[in-house]
Amino acid sequence: MIEAYGLTKHFDGFVAVEDVTLTVHPGEVLALLGPNGAGKTTTVRMLTSILAPTRGTARVAGYDVVREAERVRASVGVLTENHGLYLRMKGREYLDFFGQLYGLSETLRRKRSEELAERFGLLTALDRRLGEYSKGMRQKLALVRAMLHDPPVLLLDEPTSAMDPHSARLVRDAIHDLRGDGRTVIICTHNLPEAEELADRIAIIRRGHIIAEGSVLELKARLLGPPLLELRLAGSLNGLVDNLADLVEIDSYGRNWVRYRTEEPRRVNPLIVQQLAAQGMQIVTLSEVPQSLEEVYLRVVGEGEPA
Repeated sequence: MIEAYGLTKHFDGFVAVEDVTLTVHPGEVLALLGPNGAGKTTTVRMLTSILAPTRGTARVAGYDVVREAERVRASVGVLTENHGLYLRMKGREYLDFFGQLYGLSETLRRKRSEELAERFGLLTALDRRLGEYSKGMRQKLALVRAMLHDPPVLLLDEPTSAMDPHSARLVRDAIHDLRGDGRTVIICTHNLPEAEELADRIAIIRRGHIIAEGSVLELKARLLGPPLLELRLAGSLNGLVDNLADLVEIDSYGRNWVRYRTEEPRRVNPLIVQQLAAQGMQIVTLSEVPQSLEEVYLRVVGEGEPA
């Protein structure tokens, strides 16, 4: 649904994006992560035919972003950081106006506006002026506008910014549903737990270059090493650490706990349990220690090296 090859954008000698190659399939959610100024917004603007690339090519929903710009714009829904809402208009008038721009019939404009507004808890606010909306309500209305013409591709910049927890959950649930509908979604966000929940794949961009890409599990394995496990006992370790060192890589330990890494937990963990049982030692827990996408992000952005 999205294919970009060698996508590059220069501004008067400044390199904003350099040689970005991405493929995003129907029904897939890609989270595009990176520091401010890394090139995320420029990449999205090229994919939506707002900016022409200096070099490289991209196709969105089958259309070339340069030669078929109008078809690309008709095929994408975009949520930008600055919404550009017309605050004197009422919500219903605003959505009707954009529905006309998208070429929707009056009946379809009303139907889509009300369905989406109800989905995001805005139905009772449609007859109020946008200047009376809270920040979260404005964010939700901008998302409704992006989805109004039922596009196959959505490009969302900080989709839950300024929302209360309930509203943010509504938006995340909607993104889950959109994946089920076969839509393609790119999310630009600094909310790493949200990216980890929603995205099938992560792409991290730094100084205009994609420096890491893959699923969350793939990136964790590649950048953080083997799984980290924690064993807790009812009593003292009693020299267990020395015995475990022959099987695993010891990370840290205390009086009655030890953390270790192993490439083969399915093979090694049963051996450890058998050894402890033979010594009459009681296991309280044996579990994997969660490692977050934040750790991956900080590692790769801090190093800035291709992964």
